[in-house]
Amino acid sequence: MTDVINPARKIFAGPRLKRLRRERNLTQARMAEELAVSPSYLNLMERNQRPITVPVLIRLADIYGVDPRDFMEDRTEIAVEDMEHILADPLFRESGVGRAELHDAAEYAPALLVAMQRLYRAYAAARETTEAQVLVKADPDRTETQLGDSPVERVRTILQEARNHFPALDDAAEKFASDLTLEGPDPFFTMAERLRSRHGIRVRVLPVDVMSDRLRWYDLHRRQLMISEVMDQPGRVFQVAYQLAVSEHGALLNALAGQLEAKDDVARRLLRVTFANYFAGAVMMPYARFHEAAEATGYDVEVLAARFGASFEQVAHRMTTLGRATARGVPFFLVRVDIAGNVSKRFSAGRFPFSHAGGTCGLWNLHATFAEPGKILTQIVELQEGSQWFSIARTVRRSITPHGTISPRFAVALGCEIKYANRLVYARRLDLATPDVMPIGISCRLCERPNCPQRAAPPVLRPLRVDETTRGISPFAFNEP
Repeated sequence: MTDVINPARKIFAGPRLKRLRRERNLTQARMAEELAVSPSYLNLMERNQRPITVPVLIRLADIYGVDPRDFMEDRTEIAVEDMEHILADPLFRESGVGRAELHDAAEYAPALLVAMQRLYRAYAAARETTEAQVLVKADPDRTETQLGDSPVERVRTILQEARNHFPALDDAAEKFASDLTLEGPDPFFTMAERLRSRHGIRVRVLPVDVMSDRLRWYDLHRRQLMISEVMDQPGRVFQVAYQLAVSEHGALLNALAGQLEAKDDVARRLLRVTFANYFAGAVMMPYARFHEAAEATGYDVEVLAARFGASFEQVAHRMTTLGRATARGVPFFLVRVDIAGNVSKRFSAGRFPFSHAGGTCGLWNLHATFAEPGKILTQIVELQEGSQWFSIARTVRRSITPHGTISPRFAVALGCEIKYANRLVYARRLDLATPDVMPIGISCRLCERPNCPQRAAPPVLRPLRVDETTRGISPFAFNEP
């Protein structure tokens, strides 16, 4: 617990404490007795007139099994930022909801905000469907409108709420990896042999002209797992581990997916695939060994990739999952973009405010990596509200591309709050006390920084100002707050 709690920090989380008590159907007297405080002191803590002390926080974790970070982290700020994304839509331009009101709602009615977020995502999905039908002739016999969350966004929300850490998967994968070590030193051969001997599944690496545009294909009827030759060795190992997750731990995947997504069948199946991928990465990089190596190397991604036989992106992804209470790693976020700035992956063990619409900020050197393929770039960025983040970025590739075909180009950024940067090998020569920071925004539509040379659109919450006599650095001028 010492890696989580700072004894000097005052923690005011009264509404969350009150919600916990009500969720457990406890009276103040009963909870006070279990926490070894007086009912009057518990009352004061619930009203934010007294901080939640470290002993109380420890007892909350021990008695009720809650994560202390739920009380220590400013989840209110995250909820407020999420709602500000929604309220930035022109649909709400005249609503006049202030930040103070959002703070009150986030503290005292968080379930209401979650419901509003789901409703808005359903609206956004319906709007995108309508816009798509303008370009493609709609079925004249279809009159109903399909409303609901995008399955992809629903799964991303579930991963974010869990901080991309799933203990049951890590525990099962760690035990599984330990068993594999006893069976042989070559993970690909060992896992392929396990699939053959225990499940009757033959693993074959086939030429690209046979596999065509498929990287992996499991033929259920012929009991064959076929992998394209264009996949590098880490990719091949990952695909075999994925098949083992499905074959040996399907019940665990189903149970966890059903628990977290009970209604939407498409989202539940996508979540099952996501969990199988998580399991595969955890088999290649078992939690305890990987965490120990990450701390010892200063989270050197390339060294860890060599040590565990993984790719740069696989290691970066694994770093976002280190949330075990007894061995917690740096809470990283990860974002992957293509050369056009489209976000195809985002994971976070912390509170980085991802944009849910549009691309990322053009001032972030994540985009500069395409001009220097394979080189790791570092940067300290500052968001508009003042938080500072340390990030590394590098281009990655998923597989070998045959000559004459389109080669997909991606870049990955891995980052953390600047207070953790001193634990990273990449920041050891930087002055973290007075850092050189790059002011960035979440996205142009939500950023209100004036005079930005990279601005692609005006902020939606600020009136556009047009002046025929002046041309500034930014193509858009607007009234500043």
